[in-house]
Amino acid sequence: MKKALILSVMVIFSLFAVSSAFAGPAKCPQPRKTKAAPGGIAGKDMTAKADAANGEAIYQKKAKPMACKMCHGDKGDGGGKLGKALKPAPRNFACAATMKDVSAGQMFHIIKNGSKGTGMVGHGKTLKDKEIWDVVKYIRSTFVK
Repeated sequence: MKKALILSVMVIFSLFAVSSAFAGPAKCPQPRKTKAAPGGIAGKDMTAKADAANGEAIYQKKAKPMACKMCHGDKGDGGGKLGKALKPAPRNFACAATMKDVSAGQMFHIIKNGSKGTGMVGHGKTLKDKEIWDVVKYIRSTFVK
């Protein structure tokens, strides 16, 4: 029984490793049917006072339950290791055609509350609003072109 369990874990790990080897950026542009943020949130932009360096630290390592880069990738292109298993693929922040219509407020709302029908979980219970704005600033100043 113990050998079967170990073998099963090794097979699953191997499949994950192989699929990660073929990781690449998410489609561009990405068609989405994400609902608009309620009220005036979509038009809100608090990135002027946000700290991109803190946003980077959260994106790269500190976000819980897992770092943003695990799904969105180091390049913000949706090519993270865990993102490969998600349908739809994680948002490709590096795709100008996709991001041109995504406001800072919409990003804030999705990071805080998650996005129904996707693998994007809400981080509103683990990140303060200021930290979410820091992440939005980091993403928009680093990946969105």
